[in-house]
Order: sequence, then C-alpha cells, then structure tokens
Amino acid sequence: MSYRAIKLVKRPELEITEDLFDMVTQAIPQPSEGEVLVKLTHLSLDPAMRGWMSPDENSYIPPVKLGDTMRASGIGEVVASENDKFPVGSRVMGLMGLTEYALSNGDNLNQIPKELPAEAILSVIALPGITAYHGVFEVLKPEAGQTLIVTAAAGSVGSLVGQMAKNKGLTVIGVAGSDEKCQWLTSELGFDHAINYKDADFVEQLHNATPNGIDLFFENTGGTAQGPIFDRMNPHGRIAVCGLIADYQKAEPAPGPSWVSIIKRRLTIQGFTMPDHFHRIPEYGQALGGMLTKGELKYRAHTLKGLENATSGINMLFEGKNQGKLIVEL
Repeated sequence: MSYRAIKLVKRPELEITEDLFDMVTQAIPQPSEGEVLVKLTHLSLDPAMRGWMSPDENSYIPPVKLGDTMRASGIGEVVASENDKFPVGSRVMGLMGLTEYALSNGDNLNQIPKELPAEAILSVIALPGITAYHGVFEVLKPEAGQTLIVTAAAGSVGSLVGQMAKNKGLTVIGVAGSDEKCQWLTSELGFDHAINYKDADFVEQLHNATPNGIDLFFENTGGTAQGPIFDRMNPHGRIAVCGLIADYQKAEPAPGPSWVSIIKRRLTIQGFTMPDHFHRIPEYGQALGGMLTKGELKYRAHTLKGLENATSGINMLFEGKNQGKLIVEL
C-alpha cells in the first residue's frame, strides 16, 4: 500500500511556483511505540505557508527543510496506533503536512469531535479561529462601543474577527478586495460597513464609515489600505498585526507607519503568531466550539478536491480568488 505526499524541494524567490514542490509516492509506514498513523481527510491552505517555505531561520517557526513534506494543518482519522491517548478511530487535527498519511508521536495532535463537519472545524476551530480569538480578546481587548476595523475581512481570520467584535457590541468595518466580498460581510455577517480597498474613493469611504475614528485595527494585509486606516486611529488605539499578505511575495516590504504618529497617538502595536500560544488551543477551541454551537459565528469554505490541487491552491490566497476558508478534501 502506498500514499502520496508533497515535498518542498526549492525555496521561492518571490512567487510560489509548481517547481518548488515534488509529489512523491511512498509506502504506508507502520507506527512504532508511542506513534500513531493518521489517514488525512482534509487539509488547510493558509497564507502562513508562504513564510514556512522561506529560508528565514529567525522567524516564529523554523522553515520547512528542503526534501521534507510541506507543512500544513489538517484533519484525519487514526488508522493504526501504538499510543494509548489516540486509539484507532480517533479523529484528530494538527500540523501533519500536505500528505495523505502521516506518522505522529501525538505531540502535535488534538482530538476533535466526530460530529462536527470538517469545514466547520478548519474554518472556525482550527488556525483561523484560534488566531482570530487570540488577536481579538488577548491583544485588542475590545470594549462595547468601540470601533474596530479588519483587513482581509472576508478571509478565514478576518471574517471571524469581525463577527466576534460585533457580538461584543462594537462598530465593525471590514476591508476587502471585491464588491461581492463586501456584500457578504454586510448582508450575511452583519458588519456595519465594508469597503473595497480597490475603489478610487476608498479614503473618502473610510472617513465616512469612521466618524468617531478607529479604536482597534486587526491588520492582515498591509498594502494600500494600511496608511489611510492608520491615519484614522484614535489616541490610545490598539493594533494587532497578524499578517501582511501584500508583502509576502515582494522582494522589499512596503514602508510602515510613521513612528512620530505612534508617539503622538500613544498607540499600542503588537505582532503575534499562534505557535507562541499553541498550549491554549484546547481552551480556545472550547470557546470557539461554544460560539459555533450558539450560531454566533458564520463561515464559508472553498473546497478543492485532491492532493494534486494543493500547491496551485495556495496561490489563490495571494490572488484573492478564494471565497472563504481554503480547504483540500482528500
């Protein structure tokens, strides 16, 4: 019996191209003492994967080594086990890679309920949800009556950020890259305003949507929207910098905001990534599951079929072509 896996064989210069990867066929292994064998059913495609391919050792997580299976989170079923914590039949989630089968010692796995759809888990309870939850409640610390703005608002993280803030009684503005996405944010998710950053009058729309300025900014993108949003920040405002997808495929990042303005407005700016907080996944997962059960969080998934579509699918994130959480169904 054999399975397929995608190996990273080259580093990207700028863009993600197919020659960076090699699809290999390997014999299905058997677990040794303490290990489990997982048959993957669904894989998650996330913007962070671009950073994991880079050679930067001075990052929040080591890069994927050349020749190793490309890192990715996913859901699967334990089909062979030498680990009492994960009996055969357990449904698990973790960083197992772009692969149809994975061996694990269990350290990177969390058991998940069998009754929840995979799309709900990967869209809400997995990386997007825990990222949104931590950024909103631990970094931004929202209070009712404040104004929050989020970029990449129709993405898997941003859409949850906005809903969490609305449920706390905030005014929420979403920034997205198409009129269809903006329509979804206001009509389906209940955002107060949604603005297409590609519109010629983006700055004017932003001023009209934020008559009392902006208290909280959840930054996912960088790019052209960042400067005008920064200029609308209120004194003592807070900014959570979660992603800068507009810069990931550029040779030189765009210049950031003025430090003079940071002083004048007494802003708090914090970058964060989730590997620092993986020990809190069970706690965050329980909170997110409760929100999901109560109907407080809506999501939409964009599902591709087959491992062979995983690598080309990653580029959809950078082209803005995905309509919701990008998932590969195996």
